[in-house]
Amino acid sequence: MIAPRTGAPDESGQAIALVIGGLAFLLLGAAILAAIASGLTGRGDQQRAADLSALAAARAMAVAYPRLFRPAVVAGRADQMHLERDGYLARAREAARAVARENGVDAIAVSFPDAASTAPTRVRVTVLDTLGVGDDVVAGTRAEAEIVAAFDDAALPGPQNAGEYAGPYATRQGKPMRPDVAAAFDRLTAAARKDGHALIVVSGYRSDAEQAVLFARHPDPKWVAPPGRSLHRLGTELDLGPNAAYPWLLANAKRFHFVRRYAWEPWHYGYTLNAGTASLGYKADGRTALPSFVPERYAPAIARAAQRWNVSGALLAAQLYAESNFNPFAVSGAGAQGIAQFMPGTARGYGLRNPFDAAASIDAQAHLMRDLLRRFGSVPLALAAYNAGPGAVEACGCVPPYRETQRYVAQILALLRGAGLDGGVAGEMKVRLVA
Repeated sequence: MIAPRTGAPDESGQAIALVIGGLAFLLLGAAILAAIASGLTGRGDQQRAADLSALAAARAMAVAYPRLFRPAVVAGRADQMHLERDGYLARAREAARAVARENGVDAIAVSFPDAASTAPTRVRVTVLDTLGVGDDVVAGTRAEAEIVAAFDDAALPGPQNAGEYAGPYATRQGKPMRPDVAAAFDRLTAAARKDGHALIVVSGYRSDAEQAVLFARHPDPKWVAPPGRSLHRLGTELDLGPNAAYPWLLANAKRFHFVRRYAWEPWHYGYTLNAGTASLGYKADGRTALPSFVPERYAPAIARAAQRWNVSGALLAAQLYAESNFNPFAVSGAGAQGIAQFMPGTARGYGLRNPFDAAASIDAQAHLMRDLLRRFGSVPLALAAYNAGPGAVEACGCVPPYRETQRYVAQILALLRGAGLDGGVAGEMKVRLVA
């Protein structure tokens, strides 16, 4: 038998206390982690609800967007397809709230960051429900979505869905083209021959079917346009050779009204005269057909300018609506002036002395659009160049990724489509989450 030690504490009691204390600490930590996890899960559910609600609202806007630009009255009768701005926004709010409820969220706020515009394209959804985690309160989450034109992320070497050139054709070196293009090519090749270059026509007019075969072989839109978008379908484009003639073409082709379309294709030259015609998606009478939203006092000036510069009157009218809502005294924050919103430098370049003279501004607008259509051969690209400058469009061969420019082009094409005068150039709208 061993005698007990005297004066020593009972260590077995301390061990039990430590074990119990450790278990309590672990249980408390587990409870805290469970509460945090529950809060995070709830917060994740909120974000998902916000994202889905914003996307639903944007989808509703994309569907309704063209209806904003349909005339309210057609042939003396109310157009049932026309939608007022308040109705357009109400549809977005209703769609957002319905999807939020389906995802377990009852309280949301729906707002439009670009609400000051004629046709908002961005929607913000904020979840107002809050989550308690201990003594902390997690604020409601939010998401933003927007609608953009489908062409915003695609190279646009040509107008979508514009009609193919239907003839008559002339041929040079066995390649078909418009007769006026052939005559201009004869002058171009004669000048080249004098300087020691024998030009070769590698390709001329190509149908959509032929383009589809080429695109299937090499589906890179920077080098081969998708069917329906190639400028070759218009009968105005020539792929020229040999390589040794490229510097000469770059220096001299403009004298014969040919321009190099894309910086990355030294062989591709397009004929720029007679560009604002049916080959760009407008019928022959499209120059004078004006949509019903044009104020009567400006219709004669638009018709005269359209005829003079061979540009669609409907296109000019839609631009004026988007630029100034037909306000001849409008001044933008950037300094653009008048009904067509000319910057002072551009106005001087087009001989426009007084941008606040509506008739003179409309004529200068048509002149500028004629030049841009000739340069880019595409209605969306010409519109983008009017808004963002030719350099930005030329750099990418596309509608530049500037929100203002994309919205501007989309609005004008929607105006044309809503008025039934789109000529086949209006693209579809798509939806994306942006925040």
